[in-house]
Order: sequence, then structure tokens, then C-alpha cells
Amino acid sequence: MKKIFALLSVIAALTLTGCAKDFLDTDPTTAVSGTVIFETADKAQTAIDGLYREFYTGGWGSGWQAENGGLPAFILTMDLKGEDHAMDGEGSGWFYYDYAYNTFGDWTRTDGHQYQMWNFFYTVISGANYVIAKKDEMEGTADKINYVVGQAYAIRSFCYMWLVQTYQQNGGAAGSDTRSLPGVPLYTEPTVPGAEGKGRGTVQDVYTQCNADIDSAIARLGATSIKQQHPSHIDLAVAQGLKARHALVQQDFPTALAAAEAALAGKTLGAWADVKAVNDVKKPNVLWGLAIQTDQAIGSWDIYNHMDADCNSTYSSARHLISEWLYNQIPATDSRKGWWTPNIPKASWATAGKTGGSGRSFVQKKLVYTNAASSLGDHILMRTEELYLIAAEAACKTADYTKARGYLKDLGDKRDTDYATRLATFTDSDVLNPDTNGALTTLMDEIIFQRRVELWSENPRIFDIQRLGLKFDRANANTSGDPDNNPELCSDYTDKVASANFILLIPKTEFDGNANLSLASDQNPGQGKHK
Repeated sequence: MKKIFALLSVIAALTLTGCAKDFLDTDPTTAVSGTVIFETADKAQTAIDGLYREFYTGGWGSGWQAENGGLPAFILTMDLKGEDHAMDGEGSGWFYYDYAYNTFGDWTRTDGHQYQMWNFFYTVISGANYVIAKKDEMEGTADKINYVVGQAYAIRSFCYMWLVQTYQQNGGAAGSDTRSLPGVPLYTEPTVPGAEGKGRGTVQDVYTQCNADIDSAIARLGATSIKQQHPSHIDLAVAQGLKARHALVQQDFPTALAAAEAALAGKTLGAWADVKAVNDVKKPNVLWGLAIQTDQAIGSWDIYNHMDADCNSTYSSARHLISEWLYNQIPATDSRKGWWTPNIPKASWATAGKTGGSGRSFVQKKLVYTNAASSLGDHILMRTEELYLIAAEAACKTADYTKARGYLKDLGDKRDTDYATRLATFTDSDVLNPDTNGALTTLMDEIIFQRRVELWSENPRIFDIQRLGLKFDRANANTSGDPDNNPELCSDYTDKVASANFILLIPKTEFDGNANLSLASDQNPGQGKHK
């Protein structure tokens, strides 16, 4: 009998040699003994810290590690599938094939993103399952048990929502019933090599599990007096923020609004100085992030090694750009225009892959190293600005336009010296222009535009494309900003709402090892032009 894909076992993630004295108790680490990790809440927290450390660890497949540095790399991969984030050439090849929609055959391999993402998220889920399964047996105070188990529930919820957005069948046209379509296998008990695999179930099954898990996380994290011990830890505010994200995906706007507002209690927006480079978990607007220590620097698989055009890396020779259309919509009075190099004459462009490589039209300078020589730079997973935008969108969808405008103005005033004038030009409406490079006239147009600018390459654009029921054509965006070096346009792959190209194929290894999945009937629709 076929058995579940062996790498679902938590053993691969956590049972590495080491002991507690090798690291700070609250720092992410993979050094933990598998024989003792669940005896007490303190030791279980060490296991959870190991999961957070996996978030920025590579090695999730058999090769191509330079583009598989854990969660930051996967966020970049899915953002590149949209129309707002371009690359100006192939460079070393890393990430470019995802951007060019040229990875359809990789599902048969164990080095492409189809396999690497599947392996990563299910491995982390398996680790969370072990902690949750021991919740009633741990020794420790109620505060400590609630703190650690609440994080485990939140991690599992986060991972399953990522998986369902990435691998669910078809995409998600706004207003259509995708909930009965195939989702992803659900595992809520510890899995070991040889355990029997599960079938796909439905998208709604995954939503139900995510909702139950995040509610359990909120209940436990709300019942503990322990504050966030490390920026990587999910605390009550982060869990509420995840609930708001989940509700937005499910188009449950009242819940999204309530959760976002709960998460924002006592929190502050970042000034321009706090976001000029989004790479420091110590900023007051950061709720959740991966703090990269000197001894845990990611090295060549860090996305900053690819995205920081001034880091003098061979990987950064394919520079990361904002689409010219999106850049041109940002007012001159908006500080965020400084996140990207302005349009400059081609004759003045710097050489790609060299220090100073950002001297080219539209190159991003938002997500870069804090210290390139030491490969340091934190990865931000949630900022208060995102929650303001979720609250604005949810309020708009519930026809509370005054509240929506209030959230937009609070954020806009931090970025644009003349934002009140701009905001006044939009009509009260929750209708979104389906042309993603079209005119911005309604309040909803402006809310989504602000998401596209503020959260550029932090939240995968393709997830918004799916949940909003959009299609796009990169040719209209002139993503290259250079008629002599026009990157892949891919309009044949992206010109259908809920295109099969927006999601990934399930890796072949899962069908090889799971008797309850059939390659003939359970694989996602074939991908390619006009799917």
C-alpha cells in the first residue's frame, strides 16, 4: 500500500542534535532533542522556535536551493506571478521562470517550487500537530501552555491557508462558489513515515479547519499574560491579524473588519522613516517578522541576495522592478515613490549585479539588506499598515464608507503630504475596476491600489488576483520600462479569471506516496496558455 509522503514527518524538521544551552530560549532554532521536546511547555516552545527557524531555512528539495530559502522565497515566488512585480532579465535564472510562467513541468521534479512549497508547509504543519497533540500532557503554568499551544494552532492555520490558496483547484473568481472544489489534504494529528495519506477534501474543509485553528489560537493567546517573547512569535495581535487575512480570502467582510480592528488595538502606523526599507523587526509598526541573527544569516538563498540590486551579487543581476504603470500612479507627493528608482535614461543605467545596480529605471529599494556584507536583514511578515488596509476594504464592502475612508486617510497621511485631496476624488463604491491597469475612480479602486503599493512584494499579489476574481495583461503595464529589454509578458497565461495558471500543480511525489490521491482525478487542471 502506498504511504504518505515521508517528509511530512516532524522528525525531518525538529529532531536534530543539540541542547538547550546552544541558543537563546526565544530565538528560532532547529537544535532540539526529539526525546524531550514535549515534556514541558518550555521545551515545547523550543520545538515551536524550531518551526519558526524553518521559516527561513532552505533545503526543501533536491536542488535549486538559491530560490528556495523558505517562506520569504515563497512569498516572492507568488508575488512574481502577478503584474506589479517584474524582473528585467533572466539573470542566473532564479525566480525568473516563475515570473515567466515557465515552470509547468516542474511538478514532476523535487527541486521546483511545486515540491518545495508543498514539502515546507506540510513539514511545518506536522511539527505544529505534535505540539497540539500534547497540549493536555505538558507540564507548566497555564500561561505558558496557552502561549505555546496558541502559537501551534496559529502556525497550522497560517500554513493551511497558504496551501489552499496555492494548490486549490482553479482559482477564486469573486462571487463564485469555489468552496466545493478540491482543496488540500488535511492532517490534524501527528504523522510519521508510513502513515496513510489523506484525500483532497474541499476548499471549504480547509477554510473550516483554518477558522477553527485560528479561533483556538486567539482563545489561548488571549488567555495568557505572556507577551510576545520574540518578533517571530505569533501573539494575540498577530493571530487576530491572521484571522482578518483568512476572512478576507473567504469574503467574510464583517469578520475581517472585526479581527483587523482587534489586532490594531494599541498599535501604531509606521512613519516613512520606519518603512523606507522594510527589513527591521524592531520598527514600531512591525507585528510579526523573522529576525535574522548574524550566526543564522541565510546566505545565498536569502531573497535579499536576489532583490537587493546594490549587494554586488551575481544573483541580483536580474533586477526586481515595479511595473511602470503602477509607479506612474503614485503621486509625486507620496514618499513611497522613493521605494523605487525613478525613470531615468537608459544610457545612465548602472550595470546589473554590481554595487550601485539599483541605478536603473524602476528598480526596487524597499526590500534590501540592512548589512549586505554580513547578509543581514529581517523579513517582515505582518505590519500594522496591512491591517489598516484590510479594515478599509472590509468596511467598504460592508458599505461603511466613512470608516473605510478613515482608515485610508490615517495611512495615506503618513505617506502622502496631499493625501486628503487625493482621497476626496474617489466615489463611495465597493465596485472594483476589473482592468488592473485601468482608471481608479471608486473607493475600492483606491483601497486595492494602496494595497498594491504599500504591500508590494510583502503579500503575494497573485493571492489578491485570485480572491478578487481578476485577470491581467502585463503588456498593458509595460513592466519592463525598457522597450529594448522586454521581459516575459505572459498575457496568454493570465488573461482568464480564475486561471489554472495562478495555482500550482501538486507534486508528483505526493501521488506516488499517497494511496488516497489519484493522479488522473486529483491533479489540478493542466496549465499553460488560456487555461
